[in-house]
Amino acid sequence: MVLSPARSKVNQHTESSAEAPLLLSVIIPARNEEECIGACLKSLVAQSRAGFELAVDWEILVVNDESTDTTEAIAKAIPGVTVLAANTLRRGWTGKANAAWTGAQAAVGQWLLFTDADTVHEPGNLERALREARKADAAMLSYSPRQIVTGFWQRALMPLVFSELVLAYPPAKVTDPGSRLAAANGQFVLVERRAYFNVGGHEAVADSLLEDVALARLIKRRKLGLRFRYAPEALSTHMYRNFGAMAEGWTKNLALLFGNALFLAAWRMLDVVLIIVLPILVLYFYQPIARVAFAILWLRTLWRVYSRAAKSNFTAVDCALSVVAIPLFCALLVRSWFHHTIKRRVGWKGRTYPGNA
Repeated sequence: MVLSPARSKVNQHTESSAEAPLLLSVIIPARNEEECIGACLKSLVAQSRAGFELAVDWEILVVNDESTDTTEAIAKAIPGVTVLAANTLRRGWTGKANAAWTGAQAAVGQWLLFTDADTVHEPGNLERALREARKADAAMLSYSPRQIVTGFWQRALMPLVFSELVLAYPPAKVTDPGSRLAAANGQFVLVERRAYFNVGGHEAVADSLLEDVALARLIKRRKLGLRFRYAPEALSTHMYRNFGAMAEGWTKNLALLFGNALFLAAWRMLDVVLIIVLPILVLYFYQPIARVAFAILWLRTLWRVYSRAAKSNFTAVDCALSVVAIPLFCALLVRSWFHHTIKRRVGWKGRTYPGNA
């Protein structure tokens, strides 16, 4: 397989575009991703050595979103990768939507894969994904990757967040054409070209801080076919490199992902109260029956917290640690609500956006 060479100009595409000569265009919006983009691109380039033979040609497009680090240089140093500059960011657009739209306009594939710079793709992933989308007759296929976590707070917090996501957006219900529920994970969104431009692409969701979910809603509303699932065998991702980035990222997203962030925070704080108060009651009461009852209730609360976290697909140890991070999760829910509804602005990667909640 031959990867397309870097091109000197951007081709504009509309709904009436002729059928694209390539099968697939991989589009990677990138803003200050020097720590991870090399591994991502190498895993994608390696697809051509993993039996990916569904087309004569395919392409990898990195859209450099005004990076101030070595992101652009790293991408340009990898053979077969085309590096584009993101369009000038217009008022009302998020940086990621703008970069994705830049890449989509330049792409010539029949299928467009939007993936993040912090992902690593397993051998043969692209071929399998295309086959899955076609078999499911889905215009959009989105994977939730295996999450790589480092440090205590990432290991404890991420299972809580992802367990709530699984409960709020059950993959089976998202995939069900009879359900209105739609979701996608921007770390891997494979979409058929015509469907993408027919719904307006990222231009139609330009102001959304959850452009992946917004685009999935457009696809499902038009009944074009949406498939969403957890796919640890396909790719992995290390979303956040430090605590500050994790706090900023979830502050941006939590209030948008969950319908009532304050209610969810209050509900989860009830677990904290029970976990703290019940052992005190065990020590306070002298009656053996009361002590046993409170002890059982305490153990049941711990088990319920663990069982809920276990839905996140993280390790058993990480799910056990999650009980410690409940107050942090609640604080981030409240912080996200405050930034979206009171301050009416959130920050992400050096830019400030209006709150969407």
